[in-house]
Amino acid sequence: MKKLFYLIVVMAAVSLSACGGNKQDKTDMQQNQSTGKTLVAYFSASGVTEGVARTLAEVTGGDLFKIDPEQLYTDKDLDWHDSTSRSSLEMKDLTSRPAIKGTVDNVAQYDTIYVGFPIWWYTAPTIVNTFIEANDFKGKVMIPFATSGGSTIDKAAADLAKAYPDINWQPGRLLNGATADTVRAWLGK
Repeated sequence: MKKLFYLIVVMAAVSLSACGGNKQDKTDMQQNQSTGKTLVAYFSASGVTEGVARTLAEVTGGDLFKIDPEQLYTDKDLDWHDSTSRSSLEMKDLTSRPAIKGTVDNVAQYDTIYVGFPIWWYTAPTIVNTFIEANDFKGKVMIPFATSGGSTIDKAAADLAKAYPDINWQPGRLLNGATADTVRAWLGK
């Protein structure tokens, strides 16, 4: 009878210890997930991607950063039917790096960076490369999001991951017409 009593006590102690450990593990995991700040950076030539970026920042509680070109794009610059338009010329030369206004203040404070853009010629506009190269995102988690009239984000995400292998790229998402509910569903919130 004593052996049975001791066995029950030991089993109860082990069970309580295990439960306590799981609670602590969950608490540590939640703290680790919420300690770093989030940045939502975006380039938007026509305002479509900007709307999605604002929704994403609202849902994540992230800071918003507009990738602003030094020279704004005009409607003529964005005419992809014109092979001599500014956007067409930039996308023909993937080494082109259009100048931007400013960089992110204190990049070190951010653990997760969402970077948004419209899809141009099946990939990210070269101004996104300017942004990435102007900031030190080495080792950061970066998640692309995009808007497009007919392309997927797949090639853009692959191109960015190949060009910047020191960044911890996570799967991106095309967010055409995204609402807060759409974004929450994507993020599992």
